Amino acid sequence: MTASDFKAVGALMETYFEGLHQADSVLLRTVFHPQLAYVCATPGDELFLDLETYMDRVNGREPPAKRGDPRSERVLEIAFPGERLAHVTAQMSMMGRVFLDVLTLVDDGTGWRIVTKVFTYVPQED
Repeated sequence: MTASDFKAVGALMETYFEGLHQADSVLLRTVFHPQLAYVCATPGDELFLDLETYMDRVNGREPPAKRGDPRSERVLEIAFPGERLAHVTAQMSMMGRVFLDVLTLVDDGTGWRIVTKVFTYVPQED
């Protein structure tokens, strides 16, 4: 992949993290594909949602930024297994949990978009 692909995916991840921190569904819609599959793989809390249901959840939560929670995230891996396919592994803390996200991105011709968000979480230790 090209340096511009890494830069574009890095910028997408910054928008993703900021959208989650602000609980901003308008911002998050810029990084998610309309056919998003949202999957929680945490034992006992398995969940499968579409984009609209997930955005309703985002709209219903108090933003971590409003609560004064600091942003705490990092990209662990960006890989490009195909010309139009990317894989990102990221970690972030919010809402009292540490999340591990495995994201699949596709370049849909208009730019990179997240098509699957599969994640798990554990309680955040103080």
